[in-house]
Amino acid sequence: MLKRQLSRLQTYLGGIKYMTRLPDIIIIVDQQEEYTALRECITLGIPTICLIYTNSDLDLADISIPANDDA
Repeated sequence: MLKRQLSRLQTYLGGIKYMTRLPDIIIIVDQQEEYTALRECITLGIPTICLIYTNSDLDLADISIPANDDA
C-alpha cells in the first residue's frame, strides 16, 4: 500500500523535486477546481493565465480567458 502511494506521489509531484526556481508563469485550466493553486500563485507573485467559466471571478488571474473548460 505504501509503494502504491509513493508511486502516485512521484507521478504527480516528482517534477517539483528538480525545480531550482519558481516558474515564470502558471496556466490553470479550471479556476474553481484549482483555487488553492491560484491563491498560492498570487501569494508568491507568479503570473497566472486561467481558462475559466464566465461565472467565475475574472479578477483573480492576471490573464483570464473565458472558455468552456469541459470541452
